[in-house]
Amino acid sequence: MKTAATIATGALVASVAQAQVVQWDIVKRETTHNKLSRRQDKTFTEVITNEKLRGGYFATCQVGTPGQNLTLQLDTGSSDIWVPSSSASVCETSQDGGCTFGSFDKSASNTFSVVGANDFSISYVDGSSSKGDYIAETFEIGGATLNNMTMGLGLKTDIPYGLVGVGYALNEAIVANSGSASSAYNNLPVLMQKEGLINTNAYSLWLNDLDANTGSILFGGIDTEKYQGELTRINIYQDSQSQAFTSFLVAMTSLQASSSSGADTLSSEAFPIPVVLDSGTTFSYLPTDLAEQVWKEVGAEYYTDVAVPLLPCSMENSQGHFAFGFGGTGGPVINVTMDELVLPLTDGQAVQFPSGPFKGQDACQFGIQNFSSSPYLLGDTFLRSAYVVYDLVNNEIALAPTDFNATGSNVVAFPSESAQIPSASAAPNQAAVTQSGSLSAPSYSASGGFMSDSDKASAAPTMPPAFDWSRVAVMGASMGLVMVGSGFFLLF
Repeated sequence: MKTAATIATGALVASVAQAQVVQWDIVKRETTHNKLSRRQDKTFTEVITNEKLRGGYFATCQVGTPGQNLTLQLDTGSSDIWVPSSSASVCETSQDGGCTFGSFDKSASNTFSVVGANDFSISYVDGSSSKGDYIAETFEIGGATLNNMTMGLGLKTDIPYGLVGVGYALNEAIVANSGSASSAYNNLPVLMQKEGLINTNAYSLWLNDLDANTGSILFGGIDTEKYQGELTRINIYQDSQSQAFTSFLVAMTSLQASSSSGADTLSSEAFPIPVVLDSGTTFSYLPTDLAEQVWKEVGAEYYTDVAVPLLPCSMENSQGHFAFGFGGTGGPVINVTMDELVLPLTDGQAVQFPSGPFKGQDACQFGIQNFSSSPYLLGDTFLRSAYVVYDLVNNEIALAPTDFNATGSNVVAFPSESAQIPSASAAPNQAAVTQSGSLSAPSYSASGGFMSDSDKASAAPTMPPAFDWSRVAVMGASMGLVMVGSGFFLLF
């Protein structure tokens, strides 16, 4: 969650129409002009920006009366909106750049009220945190205005920007802090449905590719022009301890590596793997036994100094891909290509491998990393390749391969509350998904096709070369585990 050097403001594209849909568009940071457009089917479109180096997707919203512009991170893995206060020390200092994405001045709003003094508290595993009050304020997103929106105000925070969480209400920070489900409030998607802006608590996510200028989150509907093939529905699973729906936990049931030289079915003792689909996490985190097979396929080496696997940046041009399967046989399969998995190592000048098989080549981070325990996370390095529909009423997710850089649009609204996802069929064999994982080494027949001839020649087994990490400023990345009070839950 470290700040990056390159930042900009997101454009606002909003539309309001009669079919009760709210759409929030994703636009890259080069776009600096705000604009609104009105649809005939009651859709709202808000612009969020692809912060490639900062890690995450951001959008400009308005808070208070008159509205104050703040650029907030979109997060499907958390459930609170929270904003940094203009009085927070992180916003008042210029040493680290201050709150360049904006902060909220409560004294400048005539609709401000505190509804939970000192009740807001959230802490991340990297040690950063935000604490303050729960407030009720006017909130505008994608042309839709919500009055008395409950959100956190970060009075003591070392995080220079806030978030827009759109997960289950039971994943709100106050629920974890109080230990009581009754403390949950109407968060953003719930309030949008209750105020009639959308027909049901559901939305679809289209992040587009890593370097894209546009993408969207569409509340209350789907856009049939943003994906290829057919949408397939899979079940969201309840938290094993609370037996409640608290995160977008689904069953990943297969992973295959494919290239011009062959295909390998990868294995793990954890299959079927519980994974959370989470837009606030930059990378994807898989069980260590599976992640290590993936790294070997592409020639990535793990560096304990920074706890990430590295590989040559030229590997973004590799023609190989990984196929992620969900919900058992006949379930959705999403192919993720290497240009979505190779990310910059630093936010400055590229770092080169000082020795070893890739000596002299620029070093990049690999977007599939390892984690030691469930639930695992499929973040932006996976989600950019998928069109994802989140249905929080029927507790289902629908997936289809994304249509990168699609220019057309055909928005279809959910017709009513609890209606099933439009144009989607259920994965036929989910009931047969059982705990049956086992570990066996693949033949790595796909490995040769991932690498160029020069990389193949230099990729003989060796110890990773030593970097002078004191001269390398590794870029930040959002990871989704957070500890709040005594409760451990997924934030982003």
